Amino acid sequence: MSDEARPPRTAVVIPAAGRGVRLGPGAPKALRALNGTPMLIHAVRAMAASRAVSLVVVVAPSDGAAEVKNLLDAHALPERTDYLVVPGGDTRQESVHLGLQALPEGITTVLVHDAARPLVPVDTVDAVIEAVRDGAVAVVPALPVADTVKEVEPAEKPGDPEQVVATPVRARLRAVQTPQGFDHDTLVNAHATIALAGEGATDDAGMVERLGAPVVVVPGHEEAFKVTRPLDLVLAEAVLARRRANDGF
Repeated sequence: MSDEARPPRTAVVIPAAGRGVRLGPGAPKALRALNGTPMLIHAVRAMAASRAVSLVVVVAPSDGAAEVKNLLDAHALPERTDYLVVPGGDTRQESVHLGLQALPEGITTVLVHDAARPLVPVDTVDAVIEAVRDGAVAVVPALPVADTVKEVEPAEKPGDPEQVVATPVRARLRAVQTPQGFDHDTLVNAHATIALAGEGATDDAGMVERLGAPVVVVPGHEEAFKVTRPLDLVLAEAVLARRRANDGF
């Protein structure tokens, strides 16, 4: 069957191997409870809510793949979506790469989603998938930046004043979210081409940019924020409470 004749199939890779140090000691960030349910489960459900998603690959801590698989098995997830758990690497880039290697033949669109963005609405997921299927090789959901942003020269010692070197034009800036969407072959090529450096890439679209391929933006959503610090957990609980009140979520 030619590429043109292949029906589009979408898979999601969720790197969830990080420890989440900014939320403090304890369980890995992705396994922290949000309204009594691990954030990872919320994130998986958010991806599986899209009828276009046929497979979700969760990249777990290398020593916790069995625990994560048991977690997925213990929670109600849409039956139309398949789930796969694979051990991750030392960096996010390595983990996404391992997730890509686990994808079966026939996947045409790949989303990469942060486990720490548990509340992204399905309309945002669908918008990213649709943009890829319409021909974009890389798509990111993003929001306009509300704050003025300064570029600074980092201080040599933490806490020291930092010199401002530039003020970017705010109208040209966007705060990028996930899921980021890609043509399968383009993302695989980026991971095969862009070498691991330091902690590896934290933004898959940035890897595609480095190949010289175009990346486009679709509107993000305020509820797709990243749960990084304790205050974010408070906000996430409030969003869930509002959803339950509004539509019985």
